[in-house]
Amino acid sequence: MLAINISTPKSIMQDLKDKFKQKRLSLNLTQEGLSNKSAVSLGSIKRFESSGEISFESLLKVAFVLDCLDDFQNIANKKDEQYDSMDDLLKVKPMKKRGAIK
Repeated sequence: MLAINISTPKSIMQDLKDKFKQKRLSLNLTQEGLSNKSAVSLGSIKRFESSGEISFESLLKVAFVLDCLDDFQNIANKKDEQYDSMDDLLKVKPMKKRGAIK
């Protein structure tokens, strides 16, 4: 049977806040301790853990303290495509580049 996983931004946000809280607790950090180490306000930490809402910059700061910043490096990486045959691979047209990365 094929399992279908439908994720929404809200469900991902809820899952992420729960995982970050568990990571904080596993490191024996209080919310205040995490706030001090990350330079993110205590209010932002509390809001994140209760609602999942946080600025992206603050999320990265918290991730750094919780030693999971590297996970964000792979967010936008394209998954490797799989082909059934060499003919399928050769049929794929290369994507045009829109500009150089600086």
